[in-house]
Amino acid sequence: MYLNLIQLAASFGVSEKVVEDWMRREGLPHLPDRGRLLFDRAQVANWAASRGLAAQAGFLAPEVPAFATGFALEPLIRTGGIWREIAAADVPEVLARIVTSLPGATAPVRALLAQRLRTPGGVTLAPVGGGFALPHPSTRVALGRASGAVALLLLRDAMPLADPAPDTVPVTRLIFFIAPSPRAHLDLLGRLSRTLLRGPLREAIARGASDEELFAAVAAADAAMGVAGKGVTS
Repeated sequence: MYLNLIQLAASFGVSEKVVEDWMRREGLPHLPDRGRLLFDRAQVANWAASRGLAAQAGFLAPEVPAFATGFALEPLIRTGGIWREIAAADVPEVLARIVTSLPGATAPVRALLAQRLRTPGGVTLAPVGGGFALPHPSTRVALGRASGAVALLLLRDAMPLADPAPDTVPVTRLIFFIAPSPRAHLDLLGRLSRTLLRGPLREAIARGASDEELFAAVAAADAAMGVAGKGVTS
């Protein structure tokens, strides 16, 4: 059975842009066919299983929700923090500052990560629509179970993009994340993409909520997924 791009994105609960990033950066199997992309169901299932990634709906949905034993975002975003009125030009330096305070990582590792984030191509920026994007390290890292962070950056001006946003809305809201392992990286990417497509966090950001209201919205999203209070696992 073959799925098209829209069906596959819906199955994982992510944007089509995220699926295209998986194709380019994660080796997601696909087949060009007369100007469109097709995905073999069995190949995709094997690819996802090898990365600890599971679908949420549609053709690839498991019988048990994938995040029934997942991780909570609230502790991660409290670690990374909420950064307001950030100039787009200052984003690389802010990301470097975030990783220099990562828990569970040694000082040399934090310094190396900060250096990587400051270099050209060190950050992948994945637009998800509605003015949101998910920047994350281009190189996967293995930090260990105790590490990882999520940070919300609210920008003063639009972030320049190499490719246009999927809905042409200027990107002014970033959720940066760094995961403890490559498997957790994919989990975080899918989870955050779903969280920004709809739900309390997106609504709270749109209405200019306070930091504590935003933390509460993240906790509500965790509770809706049945993962409140659980940390990231590798």
